[in-house]
Amino acid sequence: MQPHRELPLPRPGKVICCGLNYGDHIAETGREQPTHPTLFAKYADTLIGPEDDIELPAGLEVDWEAELAVVVGRELRGATRAEAEAAIGGYTVANDISVRDWQRRTLQWFQGKAWDATTPVGPVVVAPDAIDPVAGVEVICRVNGVERQRGNTKTLVFDAPTLLAYVSTFTVLRPGDLVLTGTPGGVGMGMTPPTYLADGDVVETEIPGIGTLRNNVRFH
Repeated sequence: MQPHRELPLPRPGKVICCGLNYGDHIAETGREQPTHPTLFAKYADTLIGPEDDIELPAGLEVDWEAELAVVVGRELRGATRAEAEAAIGGYTVANDISVRDWQRRTLQWFQGKAWDATTPVGPVVVAPDAIDPVAGVEVICRVNGVERQRGNTKTLVFDAPTLLAYVSTFTVLRPGDLVLTGTPGGVGMGMTPPTYLADGDVVETEIPGIGTLRNNVRFH
């Protein structure tokens, strides 16, 4: 395993993710639009740097999920949406690389989402006023140079302040915690036939105004 480039943020105490948060992704999974955020957690051990390899055992169904991630800037507990918006410390890029065959084993997604050293983050954290996710920023994923995802954050069902306020209702958020806001349509699981990552593939995850992750896939 190559040495990990340092993440562009302090090691978060909590990594909380929202699934099913773009209309097109909800449609490709065949689900109804949610009335509440669909949440799951990762550990900090899942996080890798913006150019690190994604290393996993061979034989798994590994998928891409480009996402806007929110870095918490101040403590939040039972916050209003306005308080949550004021507490956003910045934004960065993430890819919620998912092991689909493990994810499908039960109704709970955890074991498909929390594999060590599989979630690239970076390349930088931009200030909260550097981009405007409500007005819309594009979230893009390319595999071996072929565009697979291009969504826009203005179509999020639950935007960043809403997610932070909701999460803070049941667990405190502290500076450095990371909240992933969900992925747009175009995941490999939704293709016909389903298409997954192979050894040697290159996954690029881009949000204009923040930057691009570039991660090689290595199966062993």
